[in-house]
Amino acid sequence: MAPLRAIPQRQTATQPCLLRRLAFFLPKRAHEDCFEQCLTTGPDILDTSFLPKENTMLDQELATQLKAYLERVTQPFELVASLDDSQSSAELRGLLEQIQGMSDKITLRTDGNDARKPSFTLQRLGTSTQLRFAAIPLGHEFTSLVLALLWTGGHPPKVEEDTLQQIRNLQGDYNFECYMSLSCHSCPETVQSLSLMAIQNPNIKVTIIDGALYQKEVEERQVMGVPTVYLNGDMLANGRMTVEELLAKVDSGAAARDAEKLNAKEAFDVLVVGGGPAGAAAAIYAARKGIRTGVVAERFGGQVMDTLAIENFISVKATDGPKLGAALEEHVKDYDVDIMALQRASSLKPATEGGLAEVTLENGAVLKAKSVILATGARWREMNIPGEAQYKTKGVAFCPHCDGPLFKGKKVAVIGGGNSGVEAAIDLAGVVEHVTLFEFMPELKADSVLQKKLHSLPNVTVLKNVQTTEVVGDGQKVSALRYKDRATEEAHELELAGIFVQIGLLPNTDFVKGTVELNRMGEIVVDARGATSVPGVFAAGDCTTVPYKQIIIAMGEGAKASLSAFDHLIRSGAPAH
Repeated sequence: MAPLRAIPQRQTATQPCLLRRLAFFLPKRAHEDCFEQCLTTGPDILDTSFLPKENTMLDQELATQLKAYLERVTQPFELVASLDDSQSSAELRGLLEQIQGMSDKITLRTDGNDARKPSFTLQRLGTSTQLRFAAIPLGHEFTSLVLALLWTGGHPPKVEEDTLQQIRNLQGDYNFECYMSLSCHSCPETVQSLSLMAIQNPNIKVTIIDGALYQKEVEERQVMGVPTVYLNGDMLANGRMTVEELLAKVDSGAAARDAEKLNAKEAFDVLVVGGGPAGAAAAIYAARKGIRTGVVAERFGGQVMDTLAIENFISVKATDGPKLGAALEEHVKDYDVDIMALQRASSLKPATEGGLAEVTLENGAVLKAKSVILATGARWREMNIPGEAQYKTKGVAFCPHCDGPLFKGKKVAVIGGGNSGVEAAIDLAGVVEHVTLFEFMPELKADSVLQKKLHSLPNVTVLKNVQTTEVVGDGQKVSALRYKDRATEEAHELELAGIFVQIGLLPNTDFVKGTVELNRMGEIVVDARGATSVPGVFAAGDCTTVPYKQIIIAMGEGAKASLSAFDHLIRSGAPAH
């Protein structure tokens, strides 16, 4: 994993192949030939650093790909730029001029008067579309730019018609502002979701803001994590969000409508709770048996969606979490599986003899099933010290890749001396002033190669055998971290701006406490077949006692649990639906 660094405006991190990234957002007919060619002959990663070549912002290879996509633009639109005399404005002008030259349907104007300079709007002629980028959207946001160009130009998004209609039906005025980072792998989904909403509904105004480009604005608003979304001047949410999640936040009647639909569903043969690697595998294996299969998940892909580099998924040399999560969902959708997204389970009622198990959701809906597979995964473990909850997203963070650039030139701490903590410290060292790594035990637990790299960095301090005791702040943001030396009991306070917590994961099993057997760590106790202490209820993945929390292991456990559930249906006298 390369060290995370501040990305200059005319440079960006390595780009995933444009064809591959766009494949999940465009109708297959439109890209089938070129996408298949990319899969078979093209590289998995295009080395496009976006260094200017002959006064262009995009290198020839990527420009050729982009021009091919812009041929799908059917409706004319304008790019209206607001510029000043800065270098950033000159670079944005260069990018927009290059894009304008790729399609006769695109017109560039440079007479915009927005207060944020540089910025630009995408304006379909004859409409009041209000989508603005206060950014030079390269890096991870280049895909967001391409999709915005296509959607503004009339190319249909690969989104359910019900979702599009829900966007169009929103009443009132919505002014969204989204702060993002070009190096953040979680930001694009939120950016793309908001962009789609702005294009579909003229009452929705969206401004995408690069926090590194508008650092003063970020500091004034105390934005310390990305993506951060404001609605009508007030903070709405932090973190990766799908368009459905955003709609759930602003559409007050959505939860009740969802509950009504879910309550009307027939009983499932197998109901999978969770949409990560284990849940996806379980759903596919169940559906292949020809039985009625449902998946209820808060977000498809699960914790994998927060993972950057994945290089240990056998047969795939390298991928990333969002790409793998999208692939999981696409694979499940190839089968007859009822996917119920944006739903969180609140309780499980085991089946009585001859009856059905019931899973109650937080919106009040109740789903019934002959067998249940729990694959709810895990979440970031917290320090559980005073001040941590108060300053979460205000200096307390969990993803160095997403939030690291917001702490450029500042002092930060990393909590945890395992592989994740040491990797985070190495990455952050490339962008912040200084990193202090805290480890509770007398020795670090990370691999020796990582420790060697860590100790070679001049702006990293390692503190071992220490216990964090309190997060200190000024009411708006983190200012210090208090800790004690476990050997001497001496208390200390370290001034800093950010704290990145990397101390492992906690299983998402609170909703089944008292229903199925859990160990002291809160993991669901399973046998060799994935069976829990409750007949007809199985479990798989990171929420269970299975050793080694790895993606590939979770998939195998999900398949095993599904096969066991099918066997249970046969032997219990509950025939498949």
